[in-house]
This record gives sequence, C-alpha cells and structure tokens, in this order.
Amino acid sequence: MELTVLPHHDELIERCRKGEAAGYKELYQRYAKAMFNTCLRIVNNVAEAEDVLQESFAEAFRNLHRFEQRTSFGGWLKQICINRSINQLKKKKFDLVDIDETDSADRSDESVVDENEIKLKVESVKRSIMQLPDGYRTVLSLYLLEGYDHEEIAEILNVAESTTRTQYMRAKQKLLQLLKEGI
Repeated sequence: MELTVLPHHDELIERCRKGEAAGYKELYQRYAKAMFNTCLRIVNNVAEAEDVLQESFAEAFRNLHRFEQRTSFGGWLKQICINRSINQLKKKKFDLVDIDETDSADRSDESVVDENEIKLKVESVKRSIMQLPDGYRTVLSLYLLEGYDHEEIAEILNVAESTTRTQYMRAKQKLLQLLKEGI
C-alpha cells in the first residue's frame, strides 16, 4: 500500500506564489467544499454560492502575495467567502431590524417555543435554515455555524450590535417555529 504525503500548507502556498498551476488546483481542491458550504449557508442559493466561491478563490489567488500566514489559509479564505457572500446579499438589500426601532407589539404574534421539546434531524434543520429570510439566516449562520460573536457580525454587516442580537433572537424563534411545524 502506497501512502500519499500531502505538502505542508506553507509549501503549497509558496508553489502557488510561484505560479504553479498544480498548486492552485490542489489548494482549490482542499478548500472548495467547505467554502462552498459557507457561501451556501449565507446566500441560500446554489448557483449564487458557486459564483461567490469562484469569485472568492479568484480574489484569494490574486492577493496571495498579501497572505501573511499569521492565520491559516483556510481562515483567510473563509473570511473572503463570508465577505463576498454578504456583499451578494447586500445586492438584494435584505432588511435588518434594530431592536431599538421595534416595539413590543411587533413581537406579540411571535410564539414562544420550548427548545427542549423539539428533537430534530440534521436535514430538517438545514431545510428550515434555508427557509429563513436573508437577514435572519445570515446572522444565525455567522453566529452559530461560523463562530462569530455579535460584535464581529455587526462589524462585518456594518450594523449596530443590537441589530445582530435582534436578528439572531428572531431567527432562532422563526427557526424553532418552522421546525415545530415540520416545514
């Protein structure tokens, strides 16, 4: 049995910086699936996620000379993918609602769901997340799936931190409602 030794990331980055096509291909193959999933969770459209992924890799490859290896290449690329995905959503002008601009009457028709009562399967959760409005889905994905805190999300989206908290709270309630309804 033959073992395949994968080149270390630093070596692979250097090969790409030298313009080796095989290096670019290998780097793409290592990260494409994970980055596509990140894009898809935000834009909620396969074709748009594919476009954003390609644009993100093109930007990363064009700017590889700026990658300083203080973080991992995957982390750097993920940030590019997230920023491009959010820019794609901004083209559609999704709405974010600031908690200070809402009134308790706006929340009166939102039902409270007991999270402990609901047992879910992964596919059901994915389908339900994809049904959320863009603003809800974006904040929920960045917070729960990508690990950003509300301050970072607010900076990425260029909104108030209270807005991201409101969007997250409402997204969570809407997601639970969708799951309870079995949609």
